[in-house]
Amino acid sequence: MNHTLPAAASQGSTVSAAGTGPRFSKGSALAVLVCWLLVVFDGYDLIVYGTVQSSLISDTGWGLTKATAGTIGSMAFLGMMIGAIFAGRMADSWGRRKTILGCAILFSVFTILCAFAPNAAVFGALRLLAGIGLGGLVPSANALVAELVPTKWRSTIATLMMSGVPIGGSIAALVGIPLIPAFGWEAMFLVAVLALVIVVPLGLKYIPETLTPASAKGGPVRGGTSEDPARKSAGFGSLLRAPYLGISVLFALATIATLFAWYGLGTWLPNLMQLAGYNLGSALTFALALNLGAVAGSVITAWAGTRFGPIPTAIAAAAVAAVGLAVLLASPPVTVVYLALVLAGVGTHGTQCLIIAAVASHYPDHLRGTALGWALGTGRIGAVVAPQVGGLLLAAGLGVNSNFLAFAGAAAIAAVLLAAVGLKIKTTISQGASNV
Repeated sequence: MNHTLPAAASQGSTVSAAGTGPRFSKGSALAVLVCWLLVVFDGYDLIVYGTVQSSLISDTGWGLTKATAGTIGSMAFLGMMIGAIFAGRMADSWGRRKTILGCAILFSVFTILCAFAPNAAVFGALRLLAGIGLGGLVPSANALVAELVPTKWRSTIATLMMSGVPIGGSIAALVGIPLIPAFGWEAMFLVAVLALVIVVPLGLKYIPETLTPASAKGGPVRGGTSEDPARKSAGFGSLLRAPYLGISVLFALATIATLFAWYGLGTWLPNLMQLAGYNLGSALTFALALNLGAVAGSVITAWAGTRFGPIPTAIAAAAVAAVGLAVLLASPPVTVVYLALVLAGVGTHGTQCLIIAAVASHYPDHLRGTALGWALGTGRIGAVVAPQVGGLLLAAGLGVNSNFLAFAGAAAIAAVLLAAVGLKIKTTISQGASNV
């Protein structure tokens, strides 16, 4: 089977007669669906540690404390930072298909092995290796999806595809409620077998390669020539010089702040709610509320991003997250807690989806995977630091509210940084117009 699309259709399967970009064909839809399923397992794997964290501390005999549990929680995110940075570059150089499938196999295998870890050190190392695959999947899949759909639908589809992350997290919370008491924490990691034996084979069948051999090597791309300076480099150096330097730095900082809030909550929320006096089942339902809010946020922000633009919508989403988390500081009634967590899920994950959509639309084709890898890779600094900060705040005796305050502050900072992104883009457009 030929998995490489023709050059004329490298952004999708068919180019419309009006020249507005590719039509969204059945083959493209199947490829996007498979990528979405892989993102669901990506999201499951990200949240699963939060569901088993209490069990690891109390039931394994590994001698974990809140601080060391936070450090182990950071290992997957450290791997994700490595994976996102290098897989985005690999996707632009070697091809989207190989990178996506390689990352899926990597995170599935090492997640399964986590169930058999004999001690905390081995468990942390396996989470690190799984994280490399987890981090590489999202930028690679988003780069491919951006090339399979018409430009006018790119923001919507990218945002909806990222709904797979909180859906996976919701599944982790739902599965954990009956599975952990019945079969132990190990069973939660064995769920990754489904990705390996079902979704990866579907990827082999349906995911195409959207880069032609010439474009992957920096050769002629869609009418460009190998002598075109704009096509010569797809490396990170291209992002860190004019005209992309300022916007690349702002995107990275905004992603760091957003992922600090999102993954900090994902890692610590069940434990925080148990410390606040709720039992494990109730704590996991709070995690479910957060993730269901994130699913809703994916749909809401997909519509709003298309209607109002990804950057203005992202600013509003980050502000909503900050307000939702700030409400938790007042120790409100349980109904308000659920509502606040839904808003936090809508805002934090919605912001991240919109940042991905904005990056995918802002950079040219030959830099798209690299730019997504840059934003998500550097952004994982926030994901790496958040679990450790949460654990250290608790270990220092500062209480549950210290975590909520830190995550609310990060969301507010993200809103400010995204406002700076919007101003930068407007300035660049106005300068370009004045030079015409």
